[in-house]
Amino acid sequence: MEGEISSPLLLEERTQIHGGGSGGEEQRGGSSATTMVVLSTLVAVSGSYVFGSAIGYSSPTQSGIMEDLGLSVAEYSLFGSILTIGAMIGAIMSGRLADYIGRRGTMGFSEIICIIGWMLITFSKASWWLDVGRLLVGYGMGLLSYVIPIYIAEITPKNLRGGFTTVHQLMICCGVSITYLIGAFVSWRILALIGTIPCIVQIVGLFFIPESPRWLAKIGRGRECEVALQCLRGHNADISDEAAEIRDYTETILQLSEASIFELFQWKYAHSLIVGVGLMVLQQFGGVNGIAFYASSIFISAGFSGSIGMIAMVVVQIPMTALGVVLMDISGRRPLLMVSAAGTCLGCFLAALSFLLQYLNKSVAVSPFLALFGVLIYTGSFSLGMGGIPWVIMSEVFPINMKGSAGSLVTLVSWLGSWIISYAFNFLMDWSSAGTFFIFSCICGLTVLFVAKLVPETKGRTLEEIQASMNPFSAKR
Repeated sequence: MEGEISSPLLLEERTQIHGGGSGGEEQRGGSSATTMVVLSTLVAVSGSYVFGSAIGYSSPTQSGIMEDLGLSVAEYSLFGSILTIGAMIGAIMSGRLADYIGRRGTMGFSEIICIIGWMLITFSKASWWLDVGRLLVGYGMGLLSYVIPIYIAEITPKNLRGGFTTVHQLMICCGVSITYLIGAFVSWRILALIGTIPCIVQIVGLFFIPESPRWLAKIGRGRECEVALQCLRGHNADISDEAAEIRDYTETILQLSEASIFELFQWKYAHSLIVGVGLMVLQQFGGVNGIAFYASSIFISAGFSGSIGMIAMVVVQIPMTALGVVLMDISGRRPLLMVSAAGTCLGCFLAALSFLLQYLNKSVAVSPFLALFGVLIYTGSFSLGMGGIPWVIMSEVFPINMKGSAGSLVTLVSWLGSWIISYAFNFLMDWSSAGTFFIFSCICGLTVLFVAKLVPETKGRTLEEIQASMNPFSAKR
């Protein structure tokens, strides 16, 4: 229904805009970043840092927590893994909550939950305090992993949307790396207390940034939508064309009832669903969390220093993620995704070759370095595109009446895949280290083909244009 009603209207609106003179491109959102867009993005990605610090917390604190609270390995493993369970619960609720209380409201709610979780960990006297706190932080992460890229995608000009949305992934990397670093010098209780700082920063910052204009339009607050859009584009900017496109598209969508999760599986949404879910499945089953969570043991198994390997990973990860942010709106999504996936394929292949040589007792002196280069190539390539772009694409390809259900489903799929791989990785490595990495290499190679055949290029297009083009069967009617 969405494509049947909205596509002709959008095409007419687009024709009028394209014929609107030389200033049309800037008026339609192809503008430079204003101070408010930058500030709003920085406030939003404070939550991404929280995300990263939660992931990075369990590694440097393991010995301290186990010693102070007398935890067994099994009890600490529960503490580490329950984060993902909380994230899956948050993912299920993320889309609906973001649609009900807004993007800013969801971010604020998430941070309050995260602060409570961090405080429980800080003052915990028993293992169940730790587990409840970790579960709450995970729940907040599940909400943030959806709402942050959605909010950034909805506020940024179309020519900058990709790069700005990928800052989400960059800040996650920063959160992980800085938490590793700080954790080497402070106790686990202090590190948990430090985890509340970016939560507080975001809560305070939310009072100074506007709500998403597209969400305001969706709930019928048209005047507030225009005020927010003017604030984001600058007081002297002409927002008439962009506001009209958002308003007309949203008015069409409002004629439809809010889509349920079951309506998402209709044929007309098939392309969007395959792209959104497919990228998340391939991202996770390419082995990223197995490699990230157990990198040290991978290096040791390959005969290399675990600590040196971890430092090398951090050195590679942040600059490659930053490079991906810069290239996002220059090269486009599809080329960067294919290069990134090809790099992860090569990295896994080299790591598999290292373990195979070790198994065959050949090139023993070379195989540890081959494993190091393989993991570093994988990490750098993943950071370049596969880490952030699937979230960018997810925020772009679903129409606004489907974003709640679709966002929850896609985020749930991502966290479920994360849990499956992180749980199964050690069992796979016990079965065959070389075989595990060959499987990951094949999946990464399949990702290249998937992107080439099915993923659309969304660079330089408004969200309304992307979503209309993703429903060609309905549009023909």
